[in-house]
Amino acid sequence: MRKKDDLQHQVSEALLACQDKQAENVAILELEKDSGAFTDYFVMCSGANPRQIQAIADAVDERLEALGLRVTHSEGYKQAEWVLLDYVDFVVHIFSEKARQFYDLERLWKSAKRLEPAELLAKPKARRTTAIKSTSSSAAPKKARKKKI
Repeated sequence: MRKKDDLQHQVSEALLACQDKQAENVAILELEKDSGAFTDYFVMCSGANPRQIQAIADAVDERLEALGLRVTHSEGYKQAEWVLLDYVDFVVHIFSEKARQFYDLERLWKSAKRLEPAELLAKPKARRTTAIKSTSSSAAPKKARKKKI
């Protein structure tokens, strides 16, 4: 179960990078294991122009590299119509609006479960822990005394 949690954290970091650059129409598809898919998730978004598309791609790359995750394959950065960033377990697709409508991956992968960004970004509930209170005075923090000079 740990791998799935790590994967969801990585996908949520990619999603946050997209949102930081004001990506539009952000969508996450969780692909079914028996669908013949080569990955577990698609993160898809649109940019308004080539510069924004490249900025989104750069932000995703930088944010995931900070986690120690490197892109294994990328395509389309120079043209900035459809940038693909492959991280093996998930793929980030950054489209121009025109390219997104033309290729319509959401329709092609309509059997995939569509996740809302809020679902993925929701923090897990904190576990209850019982605090053990110490009654000894040595465990209590001591106040720092100011030295007179």
